[in-house]
Amino acid sequence: MNFSDIFVPGRVCLFGEHSDWAGGHRRTNSELAPGAVIISGTNQGLYARCRRCPGELVVRSALTDGSVTDAWRVPMELPRLQAEAAAGGFFSYAAGVAAYMLDFYGVDGLEIDNYKTTLPVKKGLSSSAAFCVLVARAFNQVYGLGLTTRAEIEAAYQGEIATPSRCGGMDQGCAYGQI
Repeated sequence: MNFSDIFVPGRVCLFGEHSDWAGGHRRTNSELAPGAVIISGTNQGLYARCRRCPGELVVRSALTDGSVTDAWRVPMELPRLQAEAAAGGFFSYAAGVAAYMLDFYGVDGLEIDNYKTTLPVKKGLSSSAAFCVLVARAFNQVYGLGLTTRAEIEAAYQGEIATPSRCGGMDQGCAYGQI
């Protein structure tokens, strides 16, 4: 089986950090202004090779220090994926996105080899969002779903908020790439 190659950059927020999720409070207080942000993709990101893996989600990740994680595996079963996402941990993001993709698009398993990472983690460059976009894009490409970038962003966002992490929709804007 051939691999699909994917690159997803990080993003930097030039204006309006946190105003996107804060603007979400308009649902309960219409006097708040809508959120507005200006972002740009970076030249740092995640590189991966992906392919189908029947019945299982398998993820390996290269860290910025050059080390590589052991292969993490979980059956492509909605309750298992949702539990893994909710538990938090390094691969919870992959589980959250995979649960969304399974539930909404009926996909099967996937193997992701994130063989190179140049995006710093926990530095405000959306490393978790980039990883979620990577997983959504991998499912899209490997299964030929024909999703738009906006649909990949939605899958990545829904996957990330299924974890203990809290983010705004702006984070997944890294899906649009470098400008």
